[in-house]
Amino acid sequence: MTETAQVDRAVTALMEAGHIAALEQLPGLLAGHAAAVGLSDARLFVADLRETVLRELTGRGPDAGRGGQELPVDGSLPGRVYQRVTPATEPEDAGPVSTDRPFRWWAPVTDGVERLGVLRVDAAADDRPTGNAVRHLASLMALLLLSKRAFSDSYARLVRTEPMNVAAEMQWQLTPPSAFAGQGATVGAVLEPAHEVGGDAFDYALTDTELHLAVFDAVGHDTAAGVTANVAVAACRNARRQGASLAETGERVEETLIEQFGRSRYVTGLMARLDLESGRLSWVNRGHPQPVVLRAGGGTDQLSCPPSGPMGAGLGLPPQVCEEQLGAGDRLLLYTDGVTEARDGHGEMFGLDRFVDFVLRHHSDRGLTLHETLRRLIHAVLEHHAGKLDDDATVLLAEWQGRSAAPMVP
Repeated sequence: MTETAQVDRAVTALMEAGHIAALEQLPGLLAGHAAAVGLSDARLFVADLRETVLRELTGRGPDAGRGGQELPVDGSLPGRVYQRVTPATEPEDAGPVSTDRPFRWWAPVTDGVERLGVLRVDAAADDRPTGNAVRHLASLMALLLLSKRAFSDSYARLVRTEPMNVAAEMQWQLTPPSAFAGQGATVGAVLEPAHEVGGDAFDYALTDTELHLAVFDAVGHDTAAGVTANVAVAACRNARRQGASLAETGERVEETLIEQFGRSRYVTGLMARLDLESGRLSWVNRGHPQPVVLRAGGGTDQLSCPPSGPMGAGLGLPPQVCEEQLGAGDRLLLYTDGVTEARDGHGEMFGLDRFVDFVLRHHSDRGLTLHETLRRLIHAVLEHHAGKLDDDATVLLAEWQGRSAAPMVP
């Protein structure tokens, strides 16, 4: 049997065994099936919500991580693999891992462009066949993680680095994945404070010809704000899925909020649709900060659209749909004011200029992925505000490459 056939057989067997396995059983399954293709000491590490550490999934304890290692995302080789989404082996000067398995491989564990963690294995070689085997195992482990995390309290505990409030508990159940790529578009999002979020929320969805994007900011920073944001997102999705226009969607969100809360709770928001064939962007602004476009050829444009009132306030201002043409490679920034208004100890705001410049320098000049850029951005905002925000901060960043774009891979 060829090496390729052995790997295919092991991966198929792991996939079949994983159908009825619990999250806690994945480390044992991984180790056994990795050994079948000559890979030893296989271990899986999962990133926390803030993407600051990689925690080993051991399958033991209430968080399925008891006795495991915790590795920093910044300043370590596995962290660099996670950041760059590129496999690596230990440096030669690190010394052999063992006499018969001298190479330690690290590989990113991703679902599309959503980064979940890293895989570690020891191998006798650092050649292409070994790399392919490691990559196939990492891909399958990503799918198995995704299939278990939705109903696993162990996974939820593993990715938290501090207690989570009720509002954040609701929001993380509501939000789509923080990264997506397909149909010529890439989407990334961050939401802070991850464990104590109040009224911020983001949403996106894809059809064959359109990418739907939305950001919401509910009044307040408590559980009531979280409930309000949840209702707003649900109402937006419900209207969108019934074919409502952008203006109608905002009106239905407002009607739902008033029906539930009277006029005591309101939400600012920006809802947009991007035509994936033409790059034509349409949006409605309901009392929210205006979007920004980072042009592929250089330069930025802060878009302008007359805002109507926040949803739920019942001001009766007619919504206006505005349009803008995007070019291939242009990036659209939607955000809440918690990003730009974060203040340092001297009262200086992070500001829109610093926000836009950070994205340009890291995503364009340093060649980082859109998702790694957002990870570093939110950490910069936190650092500017002494590590703890007074308001929620959310960023939704979408890049349009057009239908002629090459297939997107991690």
